[in-house]
Amino acid sequence: MIRTSFNDNWQFRSKVSPFAELSGPVVPFKPVTLPHDAMLARDREATTDGGATAYFPGGAYEYRKMFFVAEEHRGKRIVLEFEGVYRDAVVFLNGDYAGQRPYGYSQFFIDADRFLRFGEDNEIRVECRTHQDSRWYTGAGIYRDTWLFIGEVVRIGPEGVRVTTPDIDAERAVVEVATTVENDSIEVRTVELVTEIRDATGTVVASDTAPVTLQPGEPATAGRRLYVQVPSLWSPDSPTLYTCAVSITGTDAVEVAFGIRSLRLDPRHGMRINGETVKLRGACVHHDNGPLGAATFARAEERRVRLLKDAGFNAIRMSHHPMSTAMLDACDRLGMLVVDEAFDIWTWGKSPFDYSLSFPEWWERDIEAMVAKDHNHPSVVLYSIGNEIPETGTAAGAAWGRKLATKVRALDDTRFLTNAVNNLLALLSDITALRSQDEEGTGINTLMADSGNDVNAIAASELVTTRTAESYSVLDVAGMNYSEIRYESDRTLFPNRIILGTETFPTRIDELWRLVAQHSHVIGDFTWTGWDYLGEAGIGRPQYSTSDTPRPTFTAPYPYLVAGCGDLDITGHRRPASYYREIVFGLRSRPYLAVRRPRHHGRTVLSSRWAWSDTIAGWTWPGDEAAPVTVEVYSDAEEVELLVNGRSLGRNPAGEQHRFRTEFETAYEPGELVAIAYRNGRESGRDILRTATAPIMLHAEADRPAITAGVGDLSYVTVTLVDPAGTVHTAADRPVRVDVSGAGTLTGFGSAAPSNEERFDATEHHTYEGRALAVVLPTGPGTIRLTATAPDCDPVEVLITVEEPAR
Repeated sequence: MIRTSFNDNWQFRSKVSPFAELSGPVVPFKPVTLPHDAMLARDREATTDGGATAYFPGGAYEYRKMFFVAEEHRGKRIVLEFEGVYRDAVVFLNGDYAGQRPYGYSQFFIDADRFLRFGEDNEIRVECRTHQDSRWYTGAGIYRDTWLFIGEVVRIGPEGVRVTTPDIDAERAVVEVATTVENDSIEVRTVELVTEIRDATGTVVASDTAPVTLQPGEPATAGRRLYVQVPSLWSPDSPTLYTCAVSITGTDAVEVAFGIRSLRLDPRHGMRINGETVKLRGACVHHDNGPLGAATFARAEERRVRLLKDAGFNAIRMSHHPMSTAMLDACDRLGMLVVDEAFDIWTWGKSPFDYSLSFPEWWERDIEAMVAKDHNHPSVVLYSIGNEIPETGTAAGAAWGRKLATKVRALDDTRFLTNAVNNLLALLSDITALRSQDEEGTGINTLMADSGNDVNAIAASELVTTRTAESYSVLDVAGMNYSEIRYESDRTLFPNRIILGTETFPTRIDELWRLVAQHSHVIGDFTWTGWDYLGEAGIGRPQYSTSDTPRPTFTAPYPYLVAGCGDLDITGHRRPASYYREIVFGLRSRPYLAVRRPRHHGRTVLSSRWAWSDTIAGWTWPGDEAAPVTVEVYSDAEEVELLVNGRSLGRNPAGEQHRFRTEFETAYEPGELVAIAYRNGRESGRDILRTATAPIMLHAEADRPAITAGVGDLSYVTVTLVDPAGTVHTAADRPVRVDVSGAGTLTGFGSAAPSNEERFDATEHHTYEGRALAVVLPTGPGTIRLTATAPDCDPVEVLITVEEPAR
């Protein structure tokens, strides 16, 4: 089938009752281009219970589009694909109900041809709604891509080609291609099916031609077995992709990318890819893209994957729902491993109106959608059937787990299966007193925030061992959230159990990674989180002891916006925790400097286990001259020396024996701060921070000089406040205005400020620690001109070329 984008020329409004419009004003539609996050345009509300969704309210929304269907398409098959609509989507074509999908993260298809009027305009209308149905910011609306498929009655349908590589050696790889051909005619048809395998240069390296006979009204799956000589294997370090091109002679053609790689799993070697053991250096990520909200542009997904890989991660766990196709494509190209997760909820609801209301009826179709989407992606190595499902500690929950596991394996037995079990929640029926917040604020989330040791102690209990045994037994890999205390003991208790730390505290990565390295049956660690996100507002914020706050609280009050626990912030800027993790992973030999904010010096820290120290990589603290300050240095070297304006403060031990870090106490004085690492008495690297000086200047830089129109591409323009030497001024934040003209439009603008009331769809935003980020969407070939202005700074301009897409 011929696939074309269906993203343009939509209109949008908040949904209203048609009866209300009969007696009152009509709510106008506004033009939008998909993907689109309807929630991001709402005003946030200072409610007492809105922290989970970043204080964005729910709502009901309506999209519509007029599109022409040519008379020549009469008799053909026309299908619409929605990659994701949040949530409870209902689709109408020319006023008639055409289909629906309750789950907001599944792609779904609408057979459209029977509703269409040929030779004239048609109207599609999509309704969706969200209200108290999630524990994080979901966004709303048609937030992923839409596609139009047109094909003959005999055709290869969407997702009709599945590729596997079951047998690989250095000499050749077996490539099995299963193609589903559909026949909606009333005749028996015999067609010629041509299958080609092409390498990265486009050269055909294997091919096959075979007849396929189709009964009327019945699909047929044609399996072909091809052989690729001396295959180039896909791996995180060498993500080589092939193309499988399948065609029905004279009728239809489809191309899918795939990789040739093998997966093996056992307690002795852990996970092996192409025979080599790979430890998963994992990042949990939610699906929002910061200033874009939930809108899923291909470039935004690729940028996230690339920056996470540059920061030292080699695996992403999509939390807690199926990953977008665009992100999967990026993971394939860039060599990022994927744990794709189906659900955060089964039958026990976590929010008043969440997916638990639809799960019993829809789970099977949503599992089928996830596996169909993932099947050809070599980056996907594990499916996760759930996250922190309370039922896992019950017999009924174990039965549900077995049912889901059996379904996934029936659809795809080439990957492994996990479930991210929180062993504390698995005892929920036994500790219901912890389920809701009491007067002292000791709910489950607060308990976890206050003392990860307590959570670990419960996870190690005999009660957890017995209650979770069956739920873990249905899996290939026991996913454990915040339960590293079981890693060593389970090797004896369950010698066939393979463990993955599916969610862990970022502050413990040195201890966690040592356990991963020591135990072959522990295949990796996934931190919460790799990339910061909207919602669960403030769980990673710095907190300090006061008479009113004897223990840390989970979420922060309005106007807190972000969780604050990502290695990278919502704009993609790396925070100190990211560099510390890179050192722990053994990927960085240079030391790293991070400075605690002087204004909090000496205060008692109460932050949660998700919170890093209150540090930034900056040595600019106007007004704090001579004030005491703590300097953190991260290093895998034996010793670290700190110099302030050339004056040595001595050497402190560092390295693994000292948790890869040390601290120095000094007084702030403007100038230069230098950390020098020593191995065997010799310098092995240094890091330098300098005080920003006057005058403060505005600087703007696009991530790429040229982008492409019409293919989900974006330009990311970083706006910074710098001194003449280019040092970022982290203490002179001010409002910046961005104006975009030419072949593009501003689609998002913001900063990583954890608490603010500014909007991402505005043209003005304050910098945070000297930085802001503008995101520009191309509207066609040409030149984009972005101008940034700020008080007491000269304006700056960036030009971006927009090229035609490749044909």
